[in-house]
Amino acid sequence: MDDWYVDDRCTNCDVARQFAPELFEEVNHRSEVLRQPESPEETRRLHAAAFACHTRSIRPGSRKLDPVLDPFPMALDDGVLICGHNSTHTAGANAYLLRRPSGTSMMIDTPRWSSGLADRYATVAGPVTDVLLTHRDHAAHGRRYADHYGARLWIHEGDLDAAPDADQVIRGLDPVEVGGGVTVHPLPGHTKGSVLYLADDRYCFSGDSFHWSRTTQDLEVVDPVTWYSIEEQAASLARTAGKLRFEWVLPGHGDRRRLDADEMSRRLHALTERAALLRPRPVDFTAVRW
Repeated sequence: MDDWYVDDRCTNCDVARQFAPELFEEVNHRSEVLRQPESPEETRRLHAAAFACHTRSIRPGSRKLDPVLDPFPMALDDGVLICGHNSTHTAGANAYLLRRPSGTSMMIDTPRWSSGLADRYATVAGPVTDVLLTHRDHAAHGRRYADHYGARLWIHEGDLDAAPDADQVIRGLDPVEVGGGVTVHPLPGHTKGSVLYLADDRYCFSGDSFHWSRTTQDLEVVDPVTWYSIEEQAASLARTAGKLRFEWVLPGHGDRRRLDADEMSRRLHALTERAALLRPRPVDFTAVRW
C-alpha cells in the first residue's frame, strides 16, 4: 500500500495539523507527514485532514481519496459541526454549522461551494436559516450557500464591498442579536469589518480575530497577518472582552479549543493586555505561531 504524503501545493494553512497533530508536522513552512497512521482512529483523523485540505494536497499515494470515508460535517459537540472541505477562495479557512433548538442551523463562514455538500450539511445539521460571515476574507461562496438555502446572508458594513448583496448589514460597533441566543460583536482590526459571533454563552466564532495556538498553548491574535489595524484590534478586544462568555473558541484560521468559561475569560483578558502592546509590522505569513 502506498504511503500518504503532502504534495507541493500545501500553503501551510495548518488544517492538517489541527485534525491530526500526531501525524503531521510543520517543516519549512508547510505540512509534512510525520508518520503513517497506526490505528483506525488515526486513519479517520487523517481522512478528516485530507477532506478538509483546501488544495487537496494530502494524498494516499497513487490512490484516490475514497468519498465513503469523508467524515464531514463532523460534530465537535452536540451544538456545533465543522464543515471541512475548506475553500481555496477563503485561504483554507474553517467553516462551521451551529445547530439551533428549533431544529434549524446557521452556517458561519463558508466551505468550498458544492450543491451536493450544501444538501448534505442541511440534512445533517438542519435547514440553514442564516449564513454568517465573519469578515471579507471568508465571504466567498456566501451568496451561493444563502441562495441555495433561502437563507439570510450577514456581513459588517466595513467589509460590505466583499458581499454587496448581503441581506443583513451589521452597522457600527454595538452588539446585535442575530437570532435567539446568537449575537454578533463587531471587532474591527484584522479587517475593517471583522466580527465575531457568540452563541449560547458557549461558542465563540472568532473569524480571524483570535485563535488557539498550539505553539503557545494560549489564545493569540494573528498580528503578522492583520490587514487593517493591530491598534484597532487591540481597542476592539478591550471594548468587547468583558461582554464575552464562552467555552469554545472556533476560529477561521488557527486551532479551536474548549475550556471552562472562567478560564477562557481569564485568557481572553490576558490576550487583551498583550494585544495592547503590539505595534504594526509588515505582513508575514511565516511569522504566525500556529
